[in-house]
Formats: sequence, C-alpha cells, structure tokens
Amino acid sequence: MIVRKLGVPGYEELAMGAIASGGVRVLNDDVVHMLGISEEEINRVATHKQREVERRECLYRGNRPASEVGGRTVILVDDGIATGATMRAAVAAVRQQQPARVVIAVPAAAAATCEEFAAEVDKLVCVLKPEAFFAVGFWYEHFAQTSDEEVRDLLERAAHEQAGKAQQPQRAHGTGSHEKKARVVSPIEHKRRGIRQGLTSSRSSKEVHT
Repeated sequence: MIVRKLGVPGYEELAMGAIASGGVRVLNDDVVHMLGISEEEINRVATHKQREVERRECLYRGNRPASEVGGRTVILVDDGIATGATMRAAVAAVRQQQPARVVIAVPAAAAATCEEFAAEVDKLVCVLKPEAFFAVGFWYEHFAQTSDEEVRDLLERAAHEQAGKAQQPQRAHGTGSHEKKARVVSPIEHKRRGIRQGLTSSRSSKEVHT
C-alpha cells in the first residue's frame, strides 16, 4: 500500500491531506480552511500525487499481487506522526479490506495526535509522545530518505522468504513415527535420579544377601 502526503502549495512539508492506494483521500480540514486552499488546488496536487502512487506501486510490487489483509491483524508502521494525514489515509485504505484488527506502531508522535488515533484503531504503540512535537525529523539524529531501490530490494527479499516458507513440507502428526524428542534434564533432577538409582541398587543388593 502506497500513501502520499498532499503538501500545501508553496509549503509542501505542511500536510493539507493525503492519498493512498485504492482511491483513498483524506483532508486536514483545519489546514485547508485556515489557509483558504481551493478545491482546484487540492485536486491539482492530488492528481500529481496519484501518478506517483501508481508509479511506486508498479515499481515496488512488480507482478506480485497485493497482500490479502481481510480478517488479519494489520500493523501500520511509520517513522512518526505529525498532523496524522498520511496515517489516516493508510488506516482508511486498510479498513476497506476489512482486517480483523488495525495496529499503529511509531517511534514518535505528537501527544494530541496519539489521543486521536487511539480512538480510531484497535491499538497504538508509540515510544515518544511530546507535547511540543515540531516535526518528525526533529527526533532523529539521522533522517535520510529511503531510496526506491532500497524499498524494492527489501520487498523482493521478503517476498522470496515468504515463498520459501510456503514451500517447506509440513511434518505430519500422528503418522506412527516413533521419533523421540530430546529432553533437557536440569542438574537438580539429574542429582535426584542418581540418588534414586543408588537407593535401588542398595535395596537390590540387600535382598540378594538375605
């Protein structure tokens, strides 16, 4: 799933909304109304970003089908949440596929934004929740962008590993196999066994002599 921020014209770092795979679009109404951004401007930016979403979907996934998330737990991960526009678009896109649960996991987010999302998803995990958030990059020592090549390579590697696991033969249960499992014996249990064996040997020896 690809999500792209809709930046305010001339101030692209400030999100006025976001779009996601599946035709999802959410707007930050407070920003739109405060700056008086027109519907025409929003549509122009959204059209440009939609082309980028389609380009990245093709580049990252290739011929692989989209993951099936219906009835599953979906964990949405991001480097942080500021206004929450991109994460809201991601949640909306995932909800269309009817997952069992939606979990958000981020290292840092504005405290107020965390409170809002806690009511929108099944679980939210966030390490840092400062009142004065400033920006996501403020909380990182290194905040370099991830290249298309890095993302594509990681996704291809994950797909190959998943395919390899699916091809591994499953061991059948109850097939009459008499294979024994090794059991780890603690030092205390080992000592007790020695004592019991010693007592048994001593008792047997007395019985023979009598």
